[in-house]
Amino acid sequence: MKLASLKQGGRDGTLIVVSRDLQRAVPVPDIAPTLQSALDDWRRVQPWLLEVSQKLDADDWHDAPVFDPGACAAPLPRAYQWADGSAYVNHVELVRKARGAEMPASFWTDPLMYQGGSDSFIGPRDDVLAGDEAWGIDFEGEVAVITDDVPMGTVAEAAACHIRLLMLVNDVSLRNLIPAELAKGFGFLQSKPATAFSPVAVTPDELGAAWDGHKVQRPLTVHLNDRLFGQPDAGIDMTFDFPQLIAHVAKTRELEAGSIIGSGTVSNLDRSRGAACLAEQRMLEQIADGKPRTPFLRFGDRVRIEMFDAVGASIFGAIDQQVVQYRKP
Repeated sequence: MKLASLKQGGRDGTLIVVSRDLQRAVPVPDIAPTLQSALDDWRRVQPWLLEVSQKLDADDWHDAPVFDPGACAAPLPRAYQWADGSAYVNHVELVRKARGAEMPASFWTDPLMYQGGSDSFIGPRDDVLAGDEAWGIDFEGEVAVITDDVPMGTVAEAAACHIRLLMLVNDVSLRNLIPAELAKGFGFLQSKPATAFSPVAVTPDELGAAWDGHKVQRPLTVHLNDRLFGQPDAGIDMTFDFPQLIAHVAKTRELEAGSIIGSGTVSNLDRSRGAACLAEQRMLEQIADGKPRTPFLRFGDRVRIEMFDAVGASIFGAIDQQVVQYRKP
């Protein structure tokens, strides 16, 4: 089942069910007006949503409107929780190596994670707004899960059953603002602007054999200005899987339905697969040549992030965004 939110009906959007081929979609106000309301009452409404999904896929809904990703907000336009991990530890190791820093051994056993702003996400076709190119604008291609209610103290072995939906992420970063913020010892704030998500969120069964209950075993395809930038596989070199990330958050708190947990930038040790962010490419250049050559994003640049199934069909639809200079009203 594939679900999305139209930019209408209020801040939380209007829930629609989308066909598997991403061609048609129908609103379902009689079942749940928003995705958050569906997640709050998932056990009751999920069978009804599934019935609509099956009718769409069987072409039994002949007057269903065409699905328009450009009309979509993020699947959850705002959320109670957005916690983003750094599950691909080789990416972290590379970052530290580029600046000559050793990586603590604990990074391989205890996940890194930050709590991002979740009061306002941006849609899959919305512009990435930044005030200055000098901020070091970067994209980060990721996978994320959406949970139901997760009790405090849930362990990794029990966390998988709390995953309700999956989606793709562009976790925009302002790289040149990060060092000063981290030096304060209090984490990210200004350097992490609004995050974008794929047009649709999908139930795990939509992934078939590519979902093993812990990881998504498919490449993440990233294009920059219509040129292939990278295709790292999300299921390879993921040190901490999604149940482990959920358990990490739940150690000292409960998670409410609609909580989003991100994987961090998808990264492979096999560098021939390319990268899912500019910073990683720049790090490799720094290590090899003593200085980076690849610039950060400039106004007018376009980033596309997508994942395809084994027969080449888009699973989540594409995040396709242009970088635009922010102008004050």
